[in-house]
Amino acid sequence: MAIPSDPLVSTAWLADHLDAPDVRVVDASWHMPAVQRDPGKEFLAAHIPGAVFFDIDDISDETSDLPHMIPTAVKFASKVKKLGLGDGSRIVVYDSSGILPAARAWWHFRAMGHEDVVVLDGGLPKWLAEGRPVEDGPAAPQERHFTPRWQADIYRSLEQMRDIVGNGGEQVIDARAAGRFEGQDPEPRAGLRSGHMPGARNIPLSALLASDATLLPTDQLKTVFEKAGVDIGRPVVSTCGSGITASVVALALFRLGQPRSAVYDGSWTEWGGLADTPVATGPAG
Repeated sequence: MAIPSDPLVSTAWLADHLDAPDVRVVDASWHMPAVQRDPGKEFLAAHIPGAVFFDIDDISDETSDLPHMIPTAVKFASKVKKLGLGDGSRIVVYDSSGILPAARAWWHFRAMGHEDVVVLDGGLPKWLAEGRPVEDGPAAPQERHFTPRWQADIYRSLEQMRDIVGNGGEQVIDARAAGRFEGQDPEPRAGLRSGHMPGARNIPLSALLASDATLLPTDQLKTVFEKAGVDIGRPVVSTCGSGITASVVALALFRLGQPRSAVYDGSWTEWGGLADTPVATGPAG
């Protein structure tokens, strides 16, 4: 399986390769419930030609109380093969935000061993701004075989995070906004404590994106990580509210030459919802 040297492709590249027999386009749009937007309905109204809809809340662990946790390999394979996403596919994921849930879907595929997956830089907003074509209606994919190969090295569980926070060994990057990280602003999900994991560094999503919702160039990304006190040459695990924005951090680290950085799946929804996990407030120390 081909492993892309860059986890992003441009809108121009996708436009030139839409008809390639191995390219599969995936819309992974998702929004916080408070926004009251239905990405499934929006997909039916307008999507990139040939795309299928990857519902991160449906393709998730139904046994967990946490939102959109990564499912078992069996469930993941069963769901994506019905979307026509399988072995030998060059998967291009986009979303209606620019780069956000697309990065989460990208991480899902990589965690399941499918490395030939990339994110559309700028997503649907950039595609539409350039006047590129869209279509409406439901997708009609042909089922393909998908072979999952679980990649434990880019996944972190609660127990692993307890060990990391208690004993070190990996740098922790929290991608939530500074107010939430420092404990000044309330969490959008009820019942969660405010603050961050002791020792974590804060790199908000906004620091990684340009004004057109594309990922910053690599030299600027490197500066962002350095200013946050992160050594990109050492192991990193990223976290956020529910594992979505954390995946953008992993995407940025891939661009900087660290393709095996990990994501804490449960993120703050899990950590901040427990009574026995340590929490710090204020700026990163």
